Amino acid sequence: MKTFKYVIQDEQGIHARPAGVLVRAATEFESDIHICKDGKQGDLKRIFGVMGLCAKKGDEITVTISGKDEDEAAEKIEALFKENL
Repeated sequence: MKTFKYVIQDEQGIHARPAGVLVRAATEFESDIHICKDGKQGDLKRIFGVMGLCAKKGDEITVTISGKDEDEAAEKIEALFKENL
C-alpha cells in the first residue's frame, strides 16, 4: 500500500477540471485509489467521490493506493496533484 499527503494549492480547491483529470488518470490503474479529507473518504475513480470531499485551498488530503500497480499509480497521481492542484 502506498500513501501520500498533499496540501491543496489551487485557489479554487478541487474543482471540476482537475477532478476530471485525476479521475481519468486513476481509472488507468487496477489498484484501488482513495482520497481522504477530514475523515471522509472518496473513490478517486469516481468524480462524485472526489468532488464530494469539498477540498479547498489549504486543506490536506491523503491518497491511499493499494494493488499490483500501486507504485506506478502513486507516482502518476502524486505528479498530477502537484501539476494541477
